[in-house]
Amino acid sequence: MDISSKTFSASQFVLPRTLPMIVLDGCYHFPGCHLPLFIFEERYRLMLDHALHTDRMCCVGVSDGDVDVLPVVTAGLIRASMKNADGTSQVMLFGVNRMRVTGWEQMVPFRIAQVEPLVAKPAPAETLRELKLRALGLLPLPTDDSCDSMHKLQKGLEQMDEDETVCDIIAFHFLREKAALRALLEECCPQRRYERLIAELEKTQD
Repeated sequence: MDISSKTFSASQFVLPRTLPMIVLDGCYHFPGCHLPLFIFEERYRLMLDHALHTDRMCCVGVSDGDVDVLPVVTAGLIRASMKNADGTSQVMLFGVNRMRVTGWEQMVPFRIAQVEPLVAKPAPAETLRELKLRALGLLPLPTDDSCDSMHKLQKGLEQMDEDETVCDIIAFHFLREKAALRALLEECCPQRRYERLIAELEKTQD
């Protein structure tokens, strides 16, 4: 559950200059979010082994339409990795920080991207707090049929102090429109992220 990782922040990590990458279609990973991955292709088995023997970090590159890979990714920390008897692995990747792809250290047998942190533009704390409350107010109310984890997620979001992270977690769990997810991933201004998120959530109210 994402909320259990609210004590983690990018400042606790030495952000790498390179990231091994798995390329997936339409898979948008955000900071503060857990992403489960099933690793079965040989090239990504090699990638996972490389990551586990270096800094335990990798990223998901998004293949989207007319672009090979989107220019912004999320550096992810491998929090757990379980290797199966057939050589495949179950991985839990925790998003740490947005990174901009600046080039490639290698392309085969798996990609290693050259990266730099995407620096967030400052935004007034009070403004972000107000936008967070607006966004939370637009989330669907948990029902009796909702899974227990969704109840815990929404309760945890209400209690979180990290307003920027709340925006990313909401986007990861509640948005499905690829264009919106791409815009939110690439946006470096937290205030504009919230404004776009709220606009998308309002569409679901119609």
